[in-house]
Amino acid sequence: MKQGKVYLIGAGPGDPELLTLKGKRCLEEADVVVGDYLADKRILRFMRPDAEYVYVGKKAGCHTMRQQEISRLLAEKGKQGHIVARLKGGDPFVFGRGGEEIEVLKEAGVPFEEVPGVTSAIAAPAYAGIPVTHRKVAASFAVITGHEDPTKNESSIHWDKLAGGVDTLIFLMGVGHTKMIADQLMKYGRSKDTPAAFIRWGTRPYQETFTTTLGEAAADVERLGIRPPAVFIVGDVVNLRKDMRWFDNRSLFGKRVIVTRSRNQASRLVDVLSEKGAETIEIPTISIREPSDGYESMDRALEHLSSYDWILFTSQNGVDYFFNRLYEKGKDTRALGHAKIGAIGPATARQLKAHGIHADAVPEKYKAENLLAVMEPSLSGNERILIPRAKVARSVLPEGLRARGCTVNVVEAYQTVPDEKSREKLLDVLTNHGADIITFTSSSTVYNLMDQIDGRTELLKGITLACIGPITADTCRKYKLEPSIISEIYTIDGLVNAIEKGVEKK
Repeated sequence: MKQGKVYLIGAGPGDPELLTLKGKRCLEEADVVVGDYLADKRILRFMRPDAEYVYVGKKAGCHTMRQQEISRLLAEKGKQGHIVARLKGGDPFVFGRGGEEIEVLKEAGVPFEEVPGVTSAIAAPAYAGIPVTHRKVAASFAVITGHEDPTKNESSIHWDKLAGGVDTLIFLMGVGHTKMIADQLMKYGRSKDTPAAFIRWGTRPYQETFTTTLGEAAADVERLGIRPPAVFIVGDVVNLRKDMRWFDNRSLFGKRVIVTRSRNQASRLVDVLSEKGAETIEIPTISIREPSDGYESMDRALEHLSSYDWILFTSQNGVDYFFNRLYEKGKDTRALGHAKIGAIGPATARQLKAHGIHADAVPEKYKAENLLAVMEPSLSGNERILIPRAKVARSVLPEGLRARGCTVNVVEAYQTVPDEKSREKLLDVLTNHGADIITFTSSSTVYNLMDQIDGRTELLKGITLACIGPITADTCRKYKLEPSIISEIYTIDGLVNAIEKGVEKK
């Protein structure tokens, strides 16, 4: 049996991009992942598909598993020869009870490593535009627990020294004890007018920041309904937020946006929306699959590539499936040397460049009609044209080419099918009013979303519909749904820009 090992990994404060490279590597290697309440679930995408996941989250008043049981679980999994990733919010050694877990592992003879993480004590204020130190304002800071071990006979916090001896005070897990904290600091000389702030769910798309003063903090917790998890920061650095705020004032901050693209295509849209501050909810309504005929029509076309004068691509998926099959058949791009290449838009053209192909025809407007218009001056009417595309697609391009005398062979390169795995999540989000915007990047995403909600358009009431262009918008109208946002540039960046303008206007 192989020797087990436990990695205590700091998952960071919430933003999955704050996970360290070492933390990611250890997570990818793990046989078992033991996760916390504060460890962002998006980090779990780095797990191996066959890895076991055990949730042991603890939050105020609700413990899935007590600390002693968690420590024993880690030791048992390690002794069984597993590589274990203990995923903890923030840093394991900053009030993360990592030391207690290591004591049990040490006693059990299980090898371990601690992988530091970015602590919320610094990251949450930073994302709120509050530096914990500043050359002109604060030369020192302290991180203090707001929730000491209840079994201790007396507090080990030196309130008298903290109140006047440290510029910036950061309390973790202290929301429920705000009055006691404020009273102690003011008792030992800290002014009631000292700026203070609560940062709730720091670094996440739904982060909330509440500014107050030390004297008003406890009352504001009740008045504003501030609840854990939140960082409580006390000090003059809080006043810097008005000039250094950068995270929660972005154009789409606070907007919950459903991304309906297929799983393998969603990342680009998710990334751009996230950069603008949106909280993205990935609910793919379609899945991209190999052709329904098992590449039969594609293979016939590949055998006779030399007979075609043009090859036209109407999507990035069409490009990828065409070239992947070309390579599988033992051919390469030299087989296309005689033909001209057309792309329906810049995204498709960029995908062609990834395969070493420069498109000969790319329209300024990204529709089939416009590709046809760009090609028309060079057409004699005798051309043989190949179009590898989705099983279900508009007939405008092939019909337009045939009307001009061309011989057109449309072959199925891939098919889009409903992603049934998303149905339950989609219904849950819509019925609980968990989204502000839904993005549609093709007619297929519209058809399949409506299929998943059984045509119940009332579930979309109050939600802004954003479409990548007029064709997709027309598909929405077939269901008597009027999109509020229609991008004039039919790209991911164009769609996001249109959403920004739509949100600003609203």
